[in-house]
Amino acid sequence: MRIGIKTLVFVIGALLMLVPAIVAGTMFTNAMQRRAEVANSARLRLLGEIVANQLGQRMHELWQDVEGMARVVRLDDPEEIRRQFTLLGQVDRRYTWIGVADVQGKVIAASQGMLEGASVAERPWFRRGLNGPTAVDVHEAVLLAKLLPATQEPRRFVDFSAPIRNDQGAVIGVIGAHFDWNMVRDIIQAVRGQGVDALLVSRDRMVLSGPPELQETRLSEGSAVAAGQGISISLRERWQDGKDYIAAVIPSIQFKDMPSFGWSLIVRADLNTVLDPTRAIAQAFWMLLGAGALVGLVLLYLFSAWLAKPLRRLVATTEALASGHTDQPPHDETRYEEAARLSAALVRLQTFSIRPYQPARTEKGRTSTLAS
Repeated sequence: MRIGIKTLVFVIGALLMLVPAIVAGTMFTNAMQRRAEVANSARLRLLGEIVANQLGQRMHELWQDVEGMARVVRLDDPEEIRRQFTLLGQVDRRYTWIGVADVQGKVIAASQGMLEGASVAERPWFRRGLNGPTAVDVHEAVLLAKLLPATQEPRRFVDFSAPIRNDQGAVIGVIGAHFDWNMVRDIIQAVRGQGVDALLVSRDRMVLSGPPELQETRLSEGSAVAAGQGISISLRERWQDGKDYIAAVIPSIQFKDMPSFGWSLIVRADLNTVLDPTRAIAQAFWMLLGAGALVGLVLLYLFSAWLAKPLRRLVATTEALASGHTDQPPHDETRYEEAARLSAALVRLQTFSIRPYQPARTEKGRTSTLAS
């Protein structure tokens, strides 16, 4: 069975209309999604840099205080040191404990007298503080746990320490300060919401602060590996929960001359959440394109029917003439030139079939006339 011109025009026209539209639409929506991912990656990086800078500034302020006190403190008046440290702890609640120890690790004076006379020789802040300014990563209270009020969760601290030197530059002690970890955690968690999480990660890729399900877990994702290697990167990756995320890595949280804790910051966003607006636009685009295509197909169908109708009538007339039926004149087609010319030709053919032109008879009649 041969295909009709109406169907042929409709199918070819539909293909020429739909295929480019679908290809162009797919390329457009894919490009729009890629640009949305790039824009969200840049947004996450900017957000991470703001948080890292804010945290670095806050910690640097504390570090400046500790370093400044290490330069001016004198170990020959423990009572005055205790009074000043206690007052500092009351004025600035970020200080959970601050004290000084001699080179043997014995606490000489401390805020509220806590740990005075105790040995801190094995504590990291003291051992490392003997050699120079240092920052100690988050840890649970060991010696202070029994001296502080009980809490639902174990108390955790970050430490700053610095050597105390005499006028000759020799180390005569160490000043150390414990700061409540909640201060750091509150800064990190302030950005959480609308599908965005901030994760503070240690040198060994342990989550120090972040979503509850990731707390105290070691990460194996590419962003965590990059953070451990000190690489600043933005990427799309699948995490342990099986969801896809866009992640931006801030490899170091440091400010000016502050000792480094070895922290990195990973800011991630649920891909589905951040791309929902883009997908809504893409869905509206496809709906609009589909509606336009439907209207186009209807118009194309009407055009193909308009184009094929004269040809169908002319075909019917031609078949009738071929069968010897000459009583029905051809339809006068005027829609387009080709149909009009074909219609006129059929009229002439039908006329000749009714009154045939006989060249031999005409020639014979002319001869008879000349003879007479």
